[in-house]
Amino acid sequence: MKAIKWVGLAALAAMAGAAHADEGNWMVRARALYMNVDNDNKGGLNLAAQVEAENKTFPEVDISYFFTPNIAAELILTYPQKHDVTLGGTDIGSVKHLPPTLTLQYHFNPTGTIRPYAGLGLNYTRFSSVKLDAGSVLGGSVPLKIDQSSFGWAAQIGADFQIAPQWFFNVDLKYVAIDTDIRVKASGAKVTQLNIDPLLFSVGVGYRF
Repeated sequence: MKAIKWVGLAALAAMAGAAHADEGNWMVRARALYMNVDNDNKGGLNLAAQVEAENKTFPEVDISYFFTPNIAAELILTYPQKHDVTLGGTDIGSVKHLPPTLTLQYHFNPTGTIRPYAGLGLNYTRFSSVKLDAGSVLGGSVPLKIDQSSFGWAAQIGADFQIAPQWFFNVDLKYVAIDTDIRVKASGAKVTQLNIDPLLFSVGVGYRF
Protein backbone atom coordinates (compact mmCIF):
# COMPACT_ATOMS: atom_id res chain seq x y z
CA MET A 1 0.00 0.00 0.00
CA LYS A 2 2.82 2.37 0.84
CA ALA A 3 4.36 1.70 -2.58
CA ILE A 4 1.05 2.51 -4.28
CA LYS A 5 0.75 5.67 -2.18
CA TRP A 6 4.21 6.88 -3.16
CA VAL A 7 3.66 6.00 -6.82
CA GLY A 8 0.42 7.98 -6.74
CA LEU A 9 2.13 11.00 -5.16
CA ALA A 10 4.94 10.82 -7.69
CA ALA A 11 2.43 10.70 -10.53
CA LEU A 12 0.60 13.75 -9.16
CA ALA A 13 3.87 15.63 -8.82
CA ALA A 14 4.83 14.73 -12.37
CA MET A 15 1.44 15.87 -13.66
CA ALA A 16 1.76 19.18 -11.79
CA GLY A 17 5.25 19.67 -13.17
CA ALA A 18 4.06 18.90 -16.69
CA ALA A 19 1.15 21.33 -16.36
CA HIS A 20 3.52 24.07 -15.20
CA ALA A 21 5.97 23.25 -17.98
CA ASP A 22 3.16 23.56 -20.53
CA GLU A 23 2.72 27.19 -19.49
CA GLY A 24 6.16 28.03 -20.90
CA ASN A 25 8.49 30.92 -20.09
CA TRP A 26 6.58 33.72 -21.84
CA MET A 27 3.50 35.64 -20.78
CA VAL A 28 1.70 38.35 -22.75
CA ARG A 29 -0.92 40.56 -21.09
CA ALA A 30 -3.37 43.12 -22.44
CA ARG A 31 -4.55 45.61 -19.81
CA ALA A 32 -6.69 48.70 -19.40
CA LEU A 33 -4.71 51.28 -17.44
CA TYR A 34 -5.75 54.35 -15.46
CA MET A 35 -2.96 56.92 -15.04
CA ASN A 36 -3.37 59.09 -11.93
CA VAL A 37 -0.90 61.97 -12.30
CA ASP A 38 0.81 63.33 -9.16
CA ASN A 39 1.20 66.94 -10.44
CA ASP A 40 3.43 68.03 -7.55
CA ASN A 41 4.76 71.09 -9.38
CA LYS A 42 5.90 74.40 -7.95
CA GLY A 43 5.23 77.82 -9.47
CA GLY A 44 7.51 79.28 -12.09
CA LEU A 45 5.94 81.48 -14.73
CA ASN A 46 3.28 82.59 -12.28
CA LEU A 47 4.45 82.37 -8.66
CA ALA A 48 1.21 80.81 -7.44
CA ALA A 49 0.56 78.74 -10.58
CA GLN A 50 0.47 74.99 -10.65
CA VAL A 51 1.47 73.17 -13.85
CA GLU A 52 -0.70 70.08 -14.27
CA ALA A 53 -1.14 67.26 -16.77
CA GLU A 54 -4.48 65.47 -17.03
CA ASN A 55 -5.21 61.95 -15.82
CA LYS A 56 -5.66 59.36 -18.58
CA THR A 57 -7.14 55.93 -19.29
CA PHE A 58 -5.50 53.95 -22.09
CA PRO A 59 -4.57 50.41 -23.23
CA GLU A 60 -1.31 48.72 -22.33
CA VAL A 61 0.49 45.58 -23.50
CA ASP A 62 3.25 43.89 -21.56
CA ILE A 63 5.57 40.99 -22.33
CA SER A 64 7.13 38.91 -19.55
CA TYR A 65 9.88 36.31 -19.67
CA PHE A 66 10.34 33.89 -16.74
CA PHE A 67 14.01 33.08 -16.11
CA THR A 68 12.92 30.80 -13.25
CA PRO A 69 9.47 30.00 -11.80
CA ASN A 70 9.95 32.93 -9.38
CA ILE A 71 11.98 35.48 -11.38
CA ALA A 72 10.65 37.31 -14.44
CA ALA A 73 11.35 40.45 -16.45
CA GLU A 74 8.42 42.50 -17.74
CA LEU A 75 8.47 45.05 -20.57
CA ILE A 76 5.47 47.41 -20.43
CA LEU A 77 4.43 49.11 -23.66
CA THR A 78 1.77 51.44 -25.06
CA TYR A 79 1.51 54.08 -27.80
CA PRO A 80 2.23 57.83 -27.32
CA GLN A 81 -0.31 59.37 -24.96
CA LYS A 82 -1.55 62.95 -25.32
CA HIS A 83 -2.00 65.05 -22.17
CA ASP A 84 -3.64 68.43 -21.91
CA VAL A 85 -1.57 70.75 -19.68
CA THR A 86 -2.83 73.61 -17.52
CA LEU A 87 -1.06 76.44 -15.71
CA GLY A 88 -2.94 77.75 -12.69
CA GLY A 89 -6.04 75.98 -13.96
CA THR A 90 -5.85 77.59 -17.43
CA ASP A 91 -5.22 75.47 -20.52
CA ILE A 92 -1.79 76.18 -22.04
CA GLY A 93 -1.62 73.33 -24.58
CA SER A 94 -0.70 69.67 -24.77
CA VAL A 95 2.17 67.21 -24.93
CA LYS A 96 2.55 63.53 -25.84
CA HIS A 97 4.65 61.00 -23.96
CA LEU A 98 5.76 57.42 -24.69
CA PRO A 99 6.75 55.63 -21.44
CA PRO A 100 8.21 52.10 -21.94
CA THR A 101 9.09 50.51 -18.60
CA LEU A 102 11.19 47.45 -17.75
CA THR A 103 10.87 45.73 -14.37
CA LEU A 104 12.41 42.70 -12.69
CA GLN A 105 9.79 40.77 -10.72
CA TYR A 106 9.62 38.18 -7.97
CA HIS A 107 6.60 35.85 -8.15
CA PHE A 108 5.71 34.49 -4.71
CA ASN A 109 3.46 31.56 -5.64
CA PRO A 110 4.43 30.66 -9.22
CA THR A 111 2.31 27.50 -9.56
CA GLY A 112 -0.74 28.53 -7.56
CA THR A 113 -4.15 29.72 -8.66
CA ILE A 114 -3.35 33.15 -7.19
CA ARG A 115 0.16 34.35 -8.08
CA PRO A 116 1.20 37.63 -6.41
CA TYR A 117 4.36 39.44 -7.49
CA ALA A 118 6.42 42.56 -6.83
CA GLY A 119 8.85 44.32 -9.14
CA LEU A 120 11.39 47.12 -9.45
CA GLY A 121 12.73 48.65 -12.62
CA LEU A 122 13.47 51.58 -14.88
CA ASN A 123 11.26 53.87 -16.95
CA TYR A 124 12.27 55.84 -20.04
CA THR A 125 9.81 58.47 -21.23
CA ARG A 126 10.07 60.25 -24.57
CA PHE A 127 8.12 63.52 -24.90
CA SER A 128 6.92 64.71 -28.29
CA SER A 129 4.33 66.91 -30.06
CA VAL A 130 4.89 69.69 -27.53
CA LYS A 131 2.40 72.53 -28.02
CA LEU A 132 2.67 74.77 -24.96
CA ASP A 133 2.18 78.54 -24.71
CA ALA A 134 1.67 80.41 -21.44
CA GLY A 135 0.33 83.51 -23.18
CA SER A 136 -3.23 82.73 -22.09
CA VAL A 137 -2.08 83.14 -18.46
CA LEU A 138 0.60 85.83 -18.71
CA GLY A 139 -0.66 87.79 -21.72
CA GLY A 140 1.03 87.93 -25.10
CA SER A 141 2.77 84.89 -26.52
CA VAL A 142 5.14 82.85 -24.33
CA PRO A 143 5.96 79.64 -26.24
CA LEU A 144 7.38 76.88 -24.05
CA LYS A 145 9.41 73.74 -24.65
CA ILE A 146 10.30 70.75 -22.49
CA ASP A 147 13.24 68.38 -22.20
CA GLN A 148 12.48 65.43 -24.48
CA SER A 149 13.69 62.55 -22.30
CA SER A 150 13.07 61.40 -18.73
CA PHE A 151 14.63 58.47 -16.87
CA GLY A 152 13.20 57.31 -13.55
CA TRP A 153 12.66 54.29 -11.33
CA ALA A 154 9.50 52.19 -11.27
CA ALA A 155 7.93 49.91 -8.67
CA GLN A 156 4.98 47.56 -8.95
CA ILE A 157 2.84 45.02 -7.12
CA GLY A 158 0.21 42.81 -8.66
CA ALA A 159 -1.26 39.35 -8.98
CA ASP A 160 -2.25 36.87 -11.68
CA PHE A 161 -5.39 34.80 -11.06
CA GLN A 162 -5.56 31.62 -13.11
CA ILE A 163 -8.95 31.36 -14.83
CA ALA A 164 -8.16 28.52 -17.27
CA PRO A 165 -5.10 26.53 -18.37
CA GLN A 166 -2.52 29.14 -19.49
CA TRP A 167 -5.02 32.03 -19.06
CA PHE A 168 -4.93 34.58 -16.23
CA PHE A 169 -6.81 37.61 -14.95
CA ASN A 170 -4.35 40.29 -13.86
CA VAL A 171 -4.47 43.27 -11.50
CA ASP A 172 -1.45 45.58 -11.23
CA LEU A 173 -0.39 48.78 -9.46
CA LYS A 174 2.72 50.72 -10.47
CA TYR A 175 4.46 53.93 -9.41
CA VAL A 176 6.70 55.50 -12.05
CA ALA A 177 8.97 58.54 -11.66
CA ILE A 178 8.44 60.80 -14.72
CA ASP A 179 9.38 64.48 -14.83
CA THR A 180 10.72 67.03 -17.28
CA ASP A 181 11.86 70.67 -17.19
CA ILE A 182 9.68 73.33 -18.79
CA ARG A 183 11.65 76.10 -20.49
CA VAL A 184 10.99 79.32 -22.38
CA LYS A 185 11.34 78.30 -26.02
CA ALA A 186 13.17 81.47 -27.09
CA SER A 187 15.84 81.58 -24.36
CA GLY A 188 15.93 78.02 -22.99
CA ALA A 189 15.58 79.38 -19.45
CA LYS A 190 14.01 76.89 -17.04
CA VAL A 191 10.78 78.19 -15.57
CA THR A 192 9.35 75.18 -13.74
CA GLN A 193 9.07 71.39 -13.86
CA LEU A 194 6.31 69.07 -15.02
CA ASN A 195 6.26 66.27 -12.43
CA ILE A 196 3.94 63.54 -13.69
CA ASP A 197 5.08 60.76 -11.29
CA PRO A 198 1.90 58.69 -11.81
CA LEU A 199 0.22 55.84 -10.01
CA LEU A 200 -0.87 53.36 -12.67
CA PHE A 201 -3.84 51.10 -11.93
CA SER A 202 -4.49 48.35 -14.47
CA VAL A 203 -6.58 45.22 -15.01
CA GLY A 204 -6.43 42.77 -17.88
CA VAL A 205 -5.89 39.24 -19.13
CA GLY A 206 -2.71 37.29 -19.75
CA TYR A 207 -1.67 34.20 -21.69
CA ARG A 208 1.29 32.03 -20.64
CA PHE A 209 3.07 29.97 -23.32
